[in-house]
Amino acid sequence: MDTQQVSVPPRPPSAGVVHINIRLTDGYTIISNRLSQHRGMSLLAIGLGTHIQSLPDGRRVGVKALAAIFPESETRIAAALRELEQHGFLRRTRERVGGGKLATRTESYNHPEAAARGRGRGRERVPVPVPVPERAAVPVPTRAAVPVPTRAAVPVPAAEPVPVPAAGPVPAAGPGPGPVPAPVAEPVRVAVPEPVPAPVPAPDPVSVEPVPAPRLVPTPTAPRKPRVTLPVPQRPTEALYAAAADLLAGLPRAAPLFLLSEEDVRGLVPGVAAWLERGARPDAVRAAVTDDPPVPLRHPAKLLRHRLATLLPPPLPTAEPTVPLQNCDDCDRAFRSSVPGRCRGCRDARAYGDESCLIGA
Repeated sequence: MDTQQVSVPPRPPSAGVVHINIRLTDGYTIISNRLSQHRGMSLLAIGLGTHIQSLPDGRRVGVKALAAIFPESETRIAAALRELEQHGFLRRTRERVGGGKLATRTESYNHPEAAARGRGRGRERVPVPVPVPERAAVPVPTRAAVPVPTRAAVPVPAAEPVPVPAAGPVPAAGPGPGPVPAPVAEPVRVAVPEPVPAPVPAPDPVSVEPVPAPRLVPTPTAPRKPRVTLPVPQRPTEALYAAAADLLAGLPRAAPLFLLSEEDVRGLVPGVAAWLERGARPDAVRAAVTDDPPVPLRHPAKLLRHRLATLLPPPLPTAEPTVPLQNCDDCDRAFRSSVPGRCRGCRDARAYGDESCLIGA
């Protein structure tokens, strides 16, 4: 009873990706996880490497050819190709073709480590031909009675029959016609062993440093933000403009990087005057536009123009008008009014026909 039910399908994970795979019979490419799950490359480089490995041999994979297919710019595609080349998934070499022209040969690898080991082993195992001088054949002296075995059997011609006379005395045995030559031994060749190349250890794996992420550059057709206009004072005066010009001319004393030309000062005076009109103190304006500049500072006038426009403080709240105090003409009582005259009590008394309102009389 403790046997699990085999027919029950596995429970899908509660979080993360769930693969719904359909068996493919055509139109697919096998991609190694070394490329698809690489931790040191950007997603653009991984996608571009996957696309290149899915192309047939002979297809052009230059920067301009890829930029004509995909929406990325040539700068981003070139950076992705450099990433693939630095991590070993791509190799580009220049070869000379007919007519004195140069062509780029691109090789795509799905296993860079194995390909590097194969290239190194191919270079190491090429045997170098070593000239071996042949040794001269030295005849081995042997005795006449002892035959020397040879490599190949030498055919011996059959002996011709010697005619013998039928009648007549047999002549006595005398010396032969001449000495019988001893068999000459063939020269023996000594086999020289072929040179065996010494084993060369495999090269150590080269550590590849991580490449910094490519700098993202917007496309030329990308929409640009509208330029921020420089603020101007609502009630310009000569004293306000003079104070703004003095502030801009004295910026190099506190911040030497902000050395402006006379034309730059004239163009930025309205923006500083708008700050001063809104109640900003000169030292506060100087600190707001010069603190924490970028390194290196290439255009100080453009930075000041941007900060004067984007960091403009709000206008000061308008104060309520103060009504002055007046003395009543009849009772000499103080009251608030914009014009002199009588107080409210004296006006009411005159309206009802009474005498003047004398307080304390």
